[in-house]
Amino acid sequence: MACRSCSTDTGGVPKGCKDNGSCGTGGCGNKLEVFDWLANMQPADHTDKFQWIEVRFKNSRKDYYHNKSNLSLYTGDLIAVEGSPGHDIGTVSLTGELVKLQMRKTGFNHKTAEGRAVYRKARENDIQKWKEAIDRETRFMMHCRKISKELGLEMKCSDVESQGDGSKATFYYTSEGRVDFRELIKILARDLKVRIEMRQVGFRQEAGRLGGIGVCGRELCCSTWIRDFRSVTTSAARYQQLSINPQKLAGQCGKLKCCLNYELDSYLDALSDFPNTQIRLKTKIGDASHFKTDIFKKTVSYTYDNAPGVIIPLDIATIQKVLKMNKEGVLPDDLQSLIEERDKLKETTPKPTEFANVLDEMNLSRFDNTNKNRNQKKRKKKKRHGNQNNEKK
Repeated sequence: MACRSCSTDTGGVPKGCKDNGSCGTGGCGNKLEVFDWLANMQPADHTDKFQWIEVRFKNSRKDYYHNKSNLSLYTGDLIAVEGSPGHDIGTVSLTGELVKLQMRKTGFNHKTAEGRAVYRKARENDIQKWKEAIDRETRFMMHCRKISKELGLEMKCSDVESQGDGSKATFYYTSEGRVDFRELIKILARDLKVRIEMRQVGFRQEAGRLGGIGVCGRELCCSTWIRDFRSVTTSAARYQQLSINPQKLAGQCGKLKCCLNYELDSYLDALSDFPNTQIRLKTKIGDASHFKTDIFKKTVSYTYDNAPGVIIPLDIATIQKVLKMNKEGVLPDDLQSLIEERDKLKETTPKPTEFANVLDEMNLSRFDNTNKNRNQKKRKKKKRHGNQNNEKK
């Protein structure tokens, strides 16, 4: 949802609320935002407002915090929350009753968990320290890459997230295996003068943090709305009749694209009506084996073992008929004869009644074209008669 100030001005120029995504509506660029459709609703039992809030940090990291002081917080507010150690600065992404639903979805139990506290709304000096810490993140990341290369560590530092007070920096890295980064932490803590925390992420999470544009021309799904990364296998491509080409099936993370799972359920439902491709069709001229399946046309192509160049497409009903005949011990002459019988049945089957278009009959201008045609015919006759009279003279 976007606010009214996000509409266009005269001349097609966007107005913009100048809040850079913190306008409270969650539609100006907040990543993985959730629209609070329960914001103006009071609890049924007239109890106090739910004290837990959802806070968003850099990229897709979110966490829940306990608003013990009952501060008046709204979506988009910058607040100071409890860190480890010190305090951190985050943006309020959700408040009220909808936080309960989000907790239930993520499996967070606020009754048993020791939630961190909300300190206050961010002051001017808090925001200034937070921005200074953000400005140092790129320098920290490049320094980490340099030191890890000198130590010969097989890892890649992909992102750095600084805590709001600047006392801690979390380094996100990817690696194929385990990495002994104890010496790396010592050097980084000595050079950067901050507390260091190393956190390993997967290649999909790395692409989600960095972002980018996919081959479809849109922003990556992992950096916009995907929160849980499900495993993608090559069987998903096989079910969709896609060629197993790693260059086309792999995304920017180097793994199989997440979008291969989007239409997989529809393909599995469609393939449930098709017969088993391992079963061979038996005829008098030879056995036929499966060649390819066309899900959209709902046909399966077969080839004879003794004539592999002959490809015969059959519909599902014809295949079921042949399988039933083979089960009873009856062999058809050939598959082509079954197709000819099917075509003859279609020709003899009466066509459904076609209804007339009554809308044209009620149109007031339906006689205009007929009058024009009559006038044109009269003009042509006059010209023809005139030409004949001139020739006679």
